[in-house]
Parts: sequence; structure tokens; C-alpha cells
Amino acid sequence: MPNDITDEEAARKAREDAAQGKSPSTQAGEFVREEMHHVREGKQGARSAQQAIAIGLSKARRAGVRLPPPGPSQGARTRRQAQRDLRKGRRSRQRISRRRSRAVSRALRREGHSAASHASLSRQGRRAARRRGSPSRHQAAMRAVRTKGHAGPRKASGKAARTRQRRHQSRRAPHPA
Repeated sequence: MPNDITDEEAARKAREDAAQGKSPSTQAGEFVREEMHHVREGKQGARSAQQAIAIGLSKARRAGVRLPPPGPSQGARTRRQAQRDLRKGRRSRQRISRRRSRAVSRALRREGHSAASHASLSRQGRRAARRRGSPSRHQAAMRAVRTKGHAGPRKASGKAARTRQRRHQSRRAPHPA
């Protein structure tokens, strides 16, 4: 994976987050965000939103973000790869094989680009939230209320209601003959 200016920018922002005492997952978020931009721009693709997120997390670990490997539910191979990335982040920079880097870039460019679409990221987020369970979702909602204030959620719920109404009407409309 080629190391361009934007990756360096993500690393700089992650270092700033670390200096402010923010959590490793927040630091890694910069890399994931950058990855989504890469997929949207067509620099590379991904088969799913999960894969795009995983690539971002991997880059974060290699850049030195101390993000722990996933739990046992993610599978042994994923955990092993994450541990390897963490070790790479602690070691001094190694020269990346140009041939391998180019091969990886070419393979990733051939993948689809819809993995970073708003719809697929939204689906992924909802799926992850469902796995975490109801108390976790409730806690997240309460945190949103604290940060948005009371007007924010009310505005959001109004927008959601309008969207539902619009979708409902489009389903009921007869097809043109």
C-alpha cells in the first residue's frame, strides 16, 4: 500500500489525538476515515465496509497506534495479523518491497468502491450496534443527547420521520406503464 501524503496527515492527526490523551480507537479513527476516502476516490477498493475498516485499523497499528487486537470472536487469523501489525508499529521503519506494494495496490484497485458508500457504512454501523446489545445502544444514545443537547435528537427524529414518509409514498406509487 503506497504511503502518500494523506496517510502521513492521518498519522499526524493520530499523534495529536494521542498527545491529548484520546483513546487508541479514536486515534485509529483517523486512519479508517482516510481509508474510506481512498476507496471513494478509487485509489483502492474493498469487498465490504468491514474490509475497508480492517485495512484502516491495520495501517493505524503499523503507524504505532497501540490498538489492541480484536477479541476471540473475530477469529484466530485476524487476531494474529493484528498482533503482527502491532509489532511492526513498535519496530523502526522497514523498507517496503516496491514490487509487493505495487501488487497489493493493483489488487485493491480492482475491488469494488461501494464499500465506502454512506449506505454500506450505515448498514455496518447498525450491524455492529446490534451485536453490542441494547444497553450499549442506550448508553450511546444518552451520550449523543449530552453532546447534541435536546434540539439535536428532536431535529434528527423529525428528519427520520420525513424520510420514512417519503419512502412509504414511493413504495405505494403505481409504476408507469
